[in-house]
Amino acid sequence: MWLSLGIIFSLGTLIPGKFSLKLQHDRDQVLHIVPETIQQVQHLQLLCSTFMLDLWKPLLPEDIRAGEDLHIRVPAPLVQEVKDSLAQHMISYRVLIPDVQKLVDQSMPREKSSHRQVSGGYIYTEYHPMEEIYQWMTQIQKNNSELVTQHILGKTFENRTMYYLQISQPSNKTKKIIWMDCGIHAREWISPAFCQWFVKEILQNYKTDPKISRFLENLDFYVLPVLNIDGYIYSWEKDRLWRKSRSPYENGTCYGTDLNRNFNSSWGSVGVSFNCSSDVFCGLGPESEPETRAVAQFIKNKKSDILCYLTIHSYGQLILTPYGSTTKPPSNNEELMQVAKEAAAALKGKYGTSYRVGSTALILYSNSGSSRDWAHTIGIPLSYTFELRDTGTHGFVLPADQIQPTCEETMLAVTTIIDYVDKKYFTNGDVVLTSSSLGLSLCLSIVVLTWSAS
Repeated sequence: MWLSLGIIFSLGTLIPGKFSLKLQHDRDQVLHIVPETIQQVQHLQLLCSTFMLDLWKPLLPEDIRAGEDLHIRVPAPLVQEVKDSLAQHMISYRVLIPDVQKLVDQSMPREKSSHRQVSGGYIYTEYHPMEEIYQWMTQIQKNNSELVTQHILGKTFENRTMYYLQISQPSNKTKKIIWMDCGIHAREWISPAFCQWFVKEILQNYKTDPKISRFLENLDFYVLPVLNIDGYIYSWEKDRLWRKSRSPYENGTCYGTDLNRNFNSSWGSVGVSFNCSSDVFCGLGPESEPETRAVAQFIKNKKSDILCYLTIHSYGQLILTPYGSTTKPPSNNEELMQVAKEAAAALKGKYGTSYRVGSTALILYSNSGSSRDWAHTIGIPLSYTFELRDTGTHGFVLPADQIQPTCEETMLAVTTIIDYVDKKYFTNGDVVLTSSSLGLSLCLSIVVLTWSAS
C-alpha cells in the first residue's frame, strides 16, 4: 500500500495556478546520509529505486558510494517510512531541508512581473522568470548599443527563441571569444542569475576598471543566459524542481532530456540513463535535442576563436575540469588545474567559500555527454563547469538572499580565468605558470645561456 501511495504522492499536491496545475512539495524533506558499509549502500540503492526518490547528490542510485554524501528528497507521505527503514538498517541521517516548499516559497519574487520594471530598475538580487529575462536582454542591448548586440542562437523544442548576448568593444584588432552559458538544468536558478550578474558587472565597470577594459580590447563575451528555456519556464509555472528539457517521449508518457548528457562526447557511455523518466535521460542520440544542437553547431563554427568555455550550474561548490567519463586527464590538465585553483582561491577570498577543483570523474561522479567535455574535445583549450553554492543546506533551492554573495564571489573566480586567458594570448605570456611550463622556461634559459657562453 505504501509503495502505491508513495508513487502517487511523490508527484506532489496539485493546486490551481495562473497557467495550469502547479506541483507542491509541502513537508517534503531532503536527507543527508553518508553510508558506511557496502550493505548500507545496497539498501539505499534499493530504497531509492523502489520508492523512486529524488536523488540530488549523486543523481543515480548506482553512484551511491560508502563514505560519500548522499542527498535525497523524500516526499512527505514517505518521510516516516523512509526514516524507519534507515533506522532498521542502522543508517544515520540528518535533515538538510525540513520543508522543501517553504524554501521554494521564499525564493519567489515578492511581486508579479506586471508590477516590475526592467528599464532602470532591474533587481539582480531576485530570481526572474523567463519573460523578464527576455525583456532584460532587449533592454540591455538597447541601453548599451555601443557594446551589446542580441543574436538568435536557435529554437527550443517548444519553439521558443534562444538568444545570446555578444559584448564586444569595436576594434580593428583580431579578437577571441569567451563563451558562457547558464541554465542548462531548469531548477538551478542561481545559474541564470549569475549570467545576468556577469553582464551587469562588465557593462557597469568596463570604463572604470582597467582589467575589464583590457579584457574588452582583446576578447568578446558571448553569454547565453538560459540554455534550457522550456525547462526553466516549466520550473516556474509547474514544478520548481524540474531539471530536464521538455521534449516528449513514448507518446507523451515521459518528458525531457538532461541536456548536459546530450553532447557528442562519449555520449551514453556512463552516468546516464536510457529511461526517459530519469532525470539523467541522455536523449535518443548525441545532439538529438534542438537546444544542444543549436549550441553545438554555433560553437563548432566559432571554435577556432573560442579560447574558454564556461558553463554555470549548481550546487556543490566545485570547479570541474574535463573529463567526466574517464580518469585519463586531458593533455593540458596541469594548466586547467592550476587556473582553476587560482580561480577557487580568488573566490574564497571574498566570503571564505571553499570550492573543490578537479575532473568530474575524480571528485564528483562519472558522467558522459557534458558540454564541458565536448567543448574540450573539439579543441577549445580551457573548459570549465562551475557548480555554485551551496553544498546541500539549500541545494537546488538557494534562497534569493544568497544571489548577491554567490555572484560576487563567482565573478572573482570567472574574471581570474579570463585574466589568465587574456594575459596568455595577448600580453606576451604574463600568466600563471604551471610546473610543466616553468620547467620548459628553465630549459630554454639554460640553452640560451649555454649558447651565449659559447
